[in-house]
Amino acid sequence: MVEEVSKHSVHTLVFRSLKRTHDMFLSDHEKPVGRDPTSDAVKRNCKAHDEYGPVMNLVEESHLERQQPSNAYPDPHQPDFQMENPVMLGVHPYPSVPGVELSADTMAQMRGPSDGGIQDVMRALPPSQAKLEAERTAASVADIHRHHGPERSMALVAVDKTKGAMVPRKAPTMPKPQWHAPWKLHRVISGHHGWVRCLDFEPGNQWFVTGSNDRVIKIWDLATGRLKLSLTGHISTVRGVVVSPRQPYLFSCGEDKQVKCWDLEYNKVIRHYHGHLSACYAIDLHPTIDVLVTCGRDASARVWDMRTKANIHCLSGHTNTVADVKCQATEPQIITGSHDCTVRLWDLVAGKTRATLTNHKKSIRSIVLHPKLYMFASASPDNIKQWKFPDGNFLQNLSGHNSIVNTLALNQDGVLVSGADNGTLHFWDWRTGYNFQRIHSAVQPGSLDSESGIYAAKFDLSGTRLLNCEADKTIKIYKEDESASEETHPVNWKPEIIKKKKY
Repeated sequence: MVEEVSKHSVHTLVFRSLKRTHDMFLSDHEKPVGRDPTSDAVKRNCKAHDEYGPVMNLVEESHLERQQPSNAYPDPHQPDFQMENPVMLGVHPYPSVPGVELSADTMAQMRGPSDGGIQDVMRALPPSQAKLEAERTAASVADIHRHHGPERSMALVAVDKTKGAMVPRKAPTMPKPQWHAPWKLHRVISGHHGWVRCLDFEPGNQWFVTGSNDRVIKIWDLATGRLKLSLTGHISTVRGVVVSPRQPYLFSCGEDKQVKCWDLEYNKVIRHYHGHLSACYAIDLHPTIDVLVTCGRDASARVWDMRTKANIHCLSGHTNTVADVKCQATEPQIITGSHDCTVRLWDLVAGKTRATLTNHKKSIRSIVLHPKLYMFASASPDNIKQWKFPDGNFLQNLSGHNSIVNTLALNQDGVLVSGADNGTLHFWDWRTGYNFQRIHSAVQPGSLDSESGIYAAKFDLSGTRLLNCEADKTIKIYKEDESASEETHPVNWKPEIIKKKKY
């Protein structure tokens, strides 16, 4: 069935065509969108608050004063001034009450005030609002402080109360660092056949242990530097050693993925801890419980039960090699530094990250805990950064060691030492971050200049001897110069302006 087409008149068709044409050209797409008055008002208010915040109250008060009706007397200097109703001025027998208008009977009996009396009254009147507006000047410092408070204006300037003027505030300067005696080379110990990668001291401070690329663990006498014992068992580089303070045990880890427990009474391996999927780079013991923590190239840190060899936690979260791990008795109990440029603070009970510190821009290779204060430091090629526990609040940068910093060491006197891949040792004052000494370690005769890297550094338990493990297969012992004094070796320090913190 064919539908019938409705017929329209010519007028209707032309009208529809005109309407379509009108709708087509009605909207001009190049015309900008109209402004929103609400948005403009918000923008003006924000700009006024940012640029004129300290004096906005003064402007508002003056605006309100203009709008409020003035209670002052009319200005006698105006040409259209007239005294509307005479008031009692005390020259007649009626009660002298200022401001009380006279009744019709009283006004008829009263004479108008004389011209001299009018002039005396005008002189006693306060100035008019118009005259005050004409004589108004810019707001003074006292006005700003009275209306807005000193906190904002005191940020960049200080107010001299004697002169009432603003003077530039002095920039904060670095405090004078504590004097530390210079350090000098005391002894060089040779015996390893490869790079020396790690060391640790026994609790009695009588001997120390080192691990090397030659896969051998050696125990040395600290006083004489003589070799006491060699332990073999690793099949690759030994990267971490730690001596237990409560048991006669020595723990080691290496690039062979193995974590070993040595009984020093029998000089034998008594436990193995299996679980790392790649090379193990660092190891540390918990100071109060029988737990050890290792980390490595598999981007994880593992918590082990010392006795049962059980893997309690696998601390995962880093995205690259975990280069160093430290343990402490208080929260956070585990701290790790990784090549993914982050430091992580861990909750040992839950096995989860407590905080992640992302301030570093390059890989982190070493962490050191302060022996007295609730603080720690992390080393990276960009900066050495100081942090505060328990949340990892950033404190300050120690800039100037422009190399790959492999190790950090810190003693009770606040001497921080950083050792780098190019053989340089930098000594820092912990409190101020002042670099008071720099040493370039000399390589062993017969070694290449490129073999001057420092892989590990640690103070002995007395804090008076510094031991370095180096790439020239030696262990170097540094001691303070006992003949030095503050007069012979003054601090070459100038009060530098503290720059903005670089996060």
